[in-house]
Amino acid sequence: MSKNKSKIILEVELNDEKIPVDIKWNASTKDGQESCKAFMLSIFERKSKETLKIDLWTKDMQVMEMDRFFFQTFKSMTETYYKATQNQDMARDMHHFVEYFGEKTGIIPTEDKADQAPKA
Repeated sequence: MSKNKSKIILEVELNDEKIPVDIKWNASTKDGQESCKAFMLSIFERKSKETLKIDLWTKDMQVMEMDRFFFQTFKSMTETYYKATQNQDMARDMHHFVEYFGEKTGIIPTEDKADQAPKA
């Protein structure tokens, strides 16, 4: 029985101070390399049961872009957590934090939430 495989390739260009100036990624299931400003990689080790991580971002990434990157990552993590565990209570709490983070960073305008509130 043959197994399908896919490779994900990350290429990081560093300046003289070893700070990322460009990050490119590609996957064997995708056509062409693309540039990005940041990536986060978390790996859960089978034997040690520890999480290893690599977080890199380019020197030109702005704070508002980092806020959006984290907001979208938190949102995705919440969805993944729920899919994997079916723990509705914890996923709901995580979702509340995502909304809070989005509002505090300006990703979600606070007036939008007021518009979504149930009318009494």
